[in-house]
Amino acid sequence: MPSEITGGCLCGGLRYRAAGTPLNARICHCRQCQKAVGAAFNARILYPSNQVYLEGPYKTRHSSADLLRGFCPECGTSVFTHRVSSDWIGITAGSLDRPEEFKPEAHTWISEKQPWLTIADGLPQFQRMPS
Repeated sequence: MPSEITGGCLCGGLRYRAAGTPLNARICHCRQCQKAVGAAFNARILYPSNQVYLEGPYKTRHSSADLLRGFCPECGTSVFTHRVSSDWIGITAGSLDRPEEFKPEAHTWISEKQPWLTIADGLPQFQRMPS
């Protein structure tokens, strides 16, 4: 991953930049992520919240007691998640200006992976979230 990433929503109203070294870059296959992003999985990069800078309007919604999901109120693009208890922000890889720079490290929650999806990239796979 580059030392700084940028991106935003479909309509351009919500933009972000994140700087520094992310904690990890993973692909989550849990049902909450599937529903939130409207796809088979959520590819995301996890940063400390003080390394992420949001510009423009956004709304949030709890998908669990500890996880807020952030999206553009105009176009609905899912842009980030915010883990409240640990103060981490996960940036959705699909919202990156240069999504080709996303380099996932692992797959999580494959216990809820869609059965028609075959994972053949050789990355580590975890039934749930690794500790």
